[in-house]
Amino acid sequence: MTESIDTDDTDDVVARVLASADSKAAGYSLFRSGSAQALQAESAPSPDDEGHDGAQQDREDRNALRRVPSLSTELEDVTEVEYRQLRLENVVLIGLYTHGTVADAENSMRELAALAETAGATVLDGLMQRRAKPDASTYLGKGKAEEVAGIVKMMGADTVIADTELAPSQRRALEDVVKVKVIDRTAVILDIFSQHAKSREGKAQVELAQLEYLLPRLRGWGDSMSRQAGGQVGGAGAGMGSRGPGETKIELDRRRIHTRMSRLRKQILEMKPAREAKRANRKRNAVPSVAIVGYTNAGKSSLLNRITRAGVLVENSLFATLDATVRKSTTTDGRLYTLTDTVGFVRNLPHQLVEAFRSTLEEVADADVIVHVVDGSHPDPASQLSTVREVIAEVGAREIPEIVVFNKSDLISEDDRLVLRGLWPKGIFVSARTGEGIDELLATAADLLPRPSIKLELLIPYERGDLIAVLHEQGTVLSTDYAETGTEVTALVTEEIQAQFEPFAVRPAVAG
Repeated sequence: MTESIDTDDTDDVVARVLASADSKAAGYSLFRSGSAQALQAESAPSPDDEGHDGAQQDREDRNALRRVPSLSTELEDVTEVEYRQLRLENVVLIGLYTHGTVADAENSMRELAALAETAGATVLDGLMQRRAKPDASTYLGKGKAEEVAGIVKMMGADTVIADTELAPSQRRALEDVVKVKVIDRTAVILDIFSQHAKSREGKAQVELAQLEYLLPRLRGWGDSMSRQAGGQVGGAGAGMGSRGPGETKIELDRRRIHTRMSRLRKQILEMKPAREAKRANRKRNAVPSVAIVGYTNAGKSSLLNRITRAGVLVENSLFATLDATVRKSTTTDGRLYTLTDTVGFVRNLPHQLVEAFRSTLEEVADADVIVHVVDGSHPDPASQLSTVREVIAEVGAREIPEIVVFNKSDLISEDDRLVLRGLWPKGIFVSARTGEGIDELLATAADLLPRPSIKLELLIPYERGDLIAVLHEQGTVLSTDYAETGTEVTALVTEEIQAQFEPFAVRPAVAG
């Protein structure tokens, strides 16, 4: 028995070496091992996990309906119709890289694998090719496309996913070769957003992004898409009244999509005043805000739950939460501020989503401090930093003070900490799981938040205790004394709330 095991192991090693050599000679590489590195390895739950993450009913609801394996995507029997929404797609990944290292290309492909798994698919295989530029026709080139077709047939796959945004013509040409459905990275991300959107605004934003993506990719299916009524209709000749250009089915579909997009844009605009009213109310009350941004699955929601006990959904998947969540917190000296958990980012984030979620990303642009969360255990944290900063710059938040946080420090070795220090020396190592570094993060955020700078000496009547409460919540009380006619208070306030205290000032305000 031992000898047979050793022989099998030797055969496996030889097979892997030969496969690697063949891949290098062919100019592409296959990978079938290794988990999707964008997803965190499962580990035993911490005893206090439920304490800071909350009851997590949303996670139970999302997991209540899971896809069923062993059902083919292509219908082979009419009895499968009722299970169409539960089918588990078997996919093959393809990608090419024109520059950079093989490790960078593999990280991108493994991230695509994580996206496919999050969308509910099973990744069977992957193929990477180094090429000077993508083929204008089939993306990979005719020869490699035929090899993909062979892999698809051998593995029994029903979908091919490209690690880029394919042109409509490339997708059609590749489908003609591989004979199964071909989608790209953008379509997978949009599908995940569609599954995870919960709020009315989030659903409208995702649908708008999907329609913008779909519009240039409509395609006809032979004569069934034709509504042309020219000359001899259908070859039978319908006579007078039938001649003319008519309207094709694809043109009708385009018109309907444009109409629906206009309606969605109008709905999103109608939702904007309510969101702006909440934001204006915080500004009027001089409540500063801290926006938590970062790469998807970096631990933003876990961090918010650790700080505020918000109970936001936490799940080991990409884009688990899409809707912005705002919770209040206080500094150690009693100043009130808000913490906002925003949608996660990913490399090559579809521009349709950036535009559709611009209203949500306004929370970042209006923040006083940005907490940039990076997954410290990720194999390529530098790309996470650059990707998120590109989006931050795109929404006009480049000048806002930024705190870089390396999350999941409980999974980072000492050597990796040295590497991360070199990446960003001022970074703070935290663990939303164990609580490490949380106090340092909160202290740093408190130092960067705007402080009241106008000094007032006030005599507030005893019946106006509400003003005393405002001073403690939104200002800094330096001293308090009690006189016969009221409370004598020396405090620092902001310009936003200064006016309501002017009638009670015993001497002119002094700017700090």
